[in-house]
Amino acid sequence: MERTTTPLVSVVIPTYGRPEFLPDAVESVAAQTYPNVELVVVDDHSPEPVEPVLSALSLGTLEWRCLRHEENEGANAARRTGIESTDGEIVAFLDDDDYWEPTAVERIVEAFLAGGPEVGAVAAGVRIVDADGEQIGRTIPEYDGDITERILRGELQAATFSRFAVRRSAVEAAGYPDERFPSWQDKEWHIRLSQHCRYASVAEPLVVRRVTGHGQITDDFERKRDVSYPLLVEKHGSLAATYGSDCARQFVGHLNATLGFSALRNGYYRDAVVHLLRSLRYDPTRRSTYGYLALALTGPVSYPPARRLKQWLSGRGSVPG
Repeated sequence: MERTTTPLVSVVIPTYGRPEFLPDAVESVAAQTYPNVELVVVDDHSPEPVEPVLSALSLGTLEWRCLRHEENEGANAARRTGIESTDGEIVAFLDDDDYWEPTAVERIVEAFLAGGPEVGAVAAGVRIVDADGEQIGRTIPEYDGDITERILRGELQAATFSRFAVRRSAVEAAGYPDERFPSWQDKEWHIRLSQHCRYASVAEPLVVRRVTGHGQITDDFERKRDVSYPLLVEKHGSLAATYGSDCARQFVGHLNATLGFSALRNGYYRDAVVHLLRSLRYDPTRRSTYGYLALALTGPVSYPPARRLKQWLSGRGSVPG
């Protein structure tokens, strides 16, 4: 990257059974103002192959190809396939139900170049919209330098795959996304990546994320509780302890707070109370947990209107992430 101001950016889109959303994602890559982009779409054995959908699109001069798994292997396996089949010095990811603003890649590359070779990952802001395209949230990243401890303590929201790009050298150092995780895949990978490189941010909402109730992975509370949570604690709990016993407690406390909020969002009110109380036992200083606990205790009476109010408020401004 140090030799050129226009390094090749390889964009990887994993997809499975969302032909109604995929064209927007792919067309947003074709519409980028940055001149040196290649795209690989990895069809994770969708019920109907997606390549005919892509072939019908008008993608201009974008160099693209579609690879199809012979069986469904999961999103992280699809990302690995995409990484291995591309050549870019920078690898960027886009979920099939998200899309980018036209300047997304250009701004991200500028951040890499400004940060120098020590910067191995760049996160961008996100605008969250509902099924009608109305903004219901907006998050601006606060990633800067060495973020490992801040991620472990829960001080930083892990950037989802559509919101960040990595140097290929950082991927080679940290390894691929862990295919065992059905959720929190991005959080786990950030913990590993951050041990091998510094981070930078673009303080603009360059990513548009849809929240439409179409089976997004963030809705899968039970697998997060039963698989991702114990696996993440097992894999990185000892790392958190190297930053002190308070960091170890905050690591577990933050994960339980996140589980509690996920349970609350999906109507598992009893589970929400359990995990939020557990979070407070590990980390009683996190003030937002008390508010979520109050909502969980009153269940469906107070949570839905409170959530609508929060979406309205966050849609009017920016929140850190």
